[in-house]
Parts: sequence; C-alpha cells; structure tokens
Amino acid sequence: MVFYANTHLEMRERLISAHELLTWAEAATCETADHPHPWTGWNFTERFPKMPLVYRRSMIKDAIGKVRSYLCNLANWEKTGKRSGKPGLPGASNHPTLYQGTLTLDLETFDAKNGFIHLKVYTGQRWEWHNYPAQTSRYFEQRLKEGSWEQESPKLVLRKQSAELHFPQTKTIAAKKVVESKADPDLVTVGVDLNVRNLAVITVRQHGGLLETVFVRDHGLDRARYLHLKKISKKQYLSGKPVKGEHSNQQLWTHVRRMNEDAAHKAARIIAEVCVKYPGCLLLFERLRTIKRGGGSKSRRMNRRQSNQLRGKINQYAKEKNYTQGLVTIEVNPHGTSQYCSRCGAKGERFSYRKGEWHKEKWGKVFRCPVCHYEANADHNASANMHHAFYREWHWQPKKKPPSSPVLTG
Repeated sequence: MVFYANTHLEMRERLISAHELLTWAEAATCETADHPHPWTGWNFTERFPKMPLVYRRSMIKDAIGKVRSYLCNLANWEKTGKRSGKPGLPGASNHPTLYQGTLTLDLETFDAKNGFIHLKVYTGQRWEWHNYPAQTSRYFEQRLKEGSWEQESPKLVLRKQSAELHFPQTKTIAAKKVVESKADPDLVTVGVDLNVRNLAVITVRQHGGLLETVFVRDHGLDRARYLHLKKISKKQYLSGKPVKGEHSNQQLWTHVRRMNEDAAHKAARIIAEVCVKYPGCLLLFERLRTIKRGGGSKSRRMNRRQSNQLRGKINQYAKEKNYTQGLVTIEVNPHGTSQYCSRCGAKGERFSYRKGEWHKEKWGKVFRCPVCHYEANADHNASANMHHAFYREWHWQPKKKPPSSPVLTG
C-alpha cells in the first residue's frame, strides 16, 4: 500500500493491516447501505442472510490469515530454489472462533455433568438460539478453579458425530534461565530416553548420582500396531493402485492414531509426575533431527514411521505439561549415549540373549563395559548418559578450535 508520510514528506509503502483488509473484504462481499452492489457472484449477504456479524468477521479474518500465511510460505520456498516442498493452497478445514454475541456460557456456575450451552446456529432458513448439553474434562475444571489461568474466546470444532468447544487457556509462566540453573550445585536433572518397547526410560540425577529410575513400557502397543498396519498393507496390495483423492482403511488408521495419542499422553503424564517431585529441575531429551530409513517389509516400515511419530508426540506433550509447572526442557547431544558406559565413559558393547546364548548385536538390550565390567539395560545406560551430555562430561566435551595460523606479510 502506497501512502504519503507527513512526517517525512514523501511517498512510502507499507503492508495493509488486517483491519483494513477486513473492511475492504466486507465492502466487496456484503450488501450494505454504503455498498449496495457487491461483486458479482460474491454476495455474502444473499447466500447467508442474517448471518451474525461476529461470525462473518471471524471467517473473513481466518481467510485473510490463511492467504497471508500461504503467500509468505510460497515466497520463502521460491527463495530456496527447491523443486519439492512447494506449499499447498489453503483449505477450509479451520473452524470459526466464537466471539461475544454467538454463545452464552457462564463458566463460574457451569455444571460439568448437567450443563448446557446457549449457541446461535443456522437451521438452513434462519439463525436461532438453541441449547446443547455440554461436558468438560477434569483438566479444564481444574484450570477453571486456578486463578492464574485466563479464558479466551472459544473455537467451535465440528466432528462427524459430535461438536466440541475448544477454550484456549493462557497462563504466564516464570522459569529460570538454563545458565542460571546449571550454576546451581543442587540442580536436579531428569533424563528421558525414548525407545520402542520401553517408551521412556526416566533417570533422575543430583550431585553426580542417580536418585530414581522409571521404566515406561508400551504394554504391547508396538506389536498391536504392527498387526494393524500389516492388515492395511495387505488390503492396499489387494486393492491395487489407490485412486487419487480417496483414503482407504480409514477406521484402522483412526484406531492406530488413537493408540499413539493415548500412549503419548500417558507417557508424558508419567514424565510430568516425576518432574513435579523435584521443583526447579531440568528435563533432558535427545536432540534427534533426522531418522534414517531402514529396510524391511512395507508394514514394518510403516510401523517404524509410526513409532518415530510417537516419540515426537511424547517429547511435545511432556514439554507442554512441564512448562505449565514452570519447568524448562532441554535437548542434549545424542552422540554415543547408547555406546559409551555411563560409569567410566569407555566404549562398550551391546548383547541380546537368544536360545541360551549371548549374541553381540548393535541393537542389543543389554549393555556391557569391557573396562569396568558394568552391565545394565541398554536404554537405562543411554538415559544416564544424557546427564553427562548435559554437563559436557567425558567425550561430550566441546571440541577445541584449532589455533589460527599466523598471517605472513611480505
């Protein structure tokens, strides 16, 4: 947008604000006394008569945000010069935000078991107020009782068989900086090593010694997920090449995703409960950016991909749950955490026990140190090494830069 700056006495350019775009969009699509002739085919008032003003503005602002985000991502992608990774066009999957005037809900006197919400809906002919029964989760009720949580405008999310109101809840968190916490001699660190069968191995360290160890098992999740993905792979093979735009095995995929979500939330909850025992502690995760693709059948590759996604979800949910308690999460260098001994720092070996014999394997379940003869669960050893990586002990020390060679001038 070009405008004349009175301060500098010259023409300048600036981005059009969201409020100005909203005014322009309403003038072009809504029939009013000031703008009686909207664009042809874009008459919003004719297609949705008597639509509440707050609903309409919420949808227009949502569309403005999507278009701006798409144009920004497209410009960044064009600068990279890559052929793949082009951002797709924005869709209409988002749901509207409900502002004042579209619903009535008194959260202070709301009954969680027999409560109703007064919502303004479109029946196909006109807009009417209707009462709908509503239920809340125990976490939502707990945050309502705490004065530090603030409620914001809810968002209506429509499912196939139900509707949900999502209330954003905000809270100001005051957490210490990592540098200040690291200087504390009584600092407690909680290391979490994420795996397949052992979803999380949690170790707590203080004053150079381990205080507590917790194993979080998958309770057969990996095996059950593999069998479901095996069915999906077989059905995809029998049905042939999939039709573009169609999604097969939706019920099985939904079940697999729900299994992962449930396991991720439960594992993150256990991690958060351990951290709450030690106020002011630091939560440590491995910094895993890229995971190499492996071989095997299609079902095994899909199961490995789902397992990797589960690790990311546990990491994300644990960070969120701990941050609400004012605890900070740090990602440490993962190099050698499963290869070196957590007691002496020497490089060890991993073994698996099969048919009455010990076999040396790269992914063995038992870790052995040939120097100090320490033997432990391999996942527990990796979790204990994360504390050494955080304090930069043994081979996790920062590399020294080579001395710069003198410059000779003739």
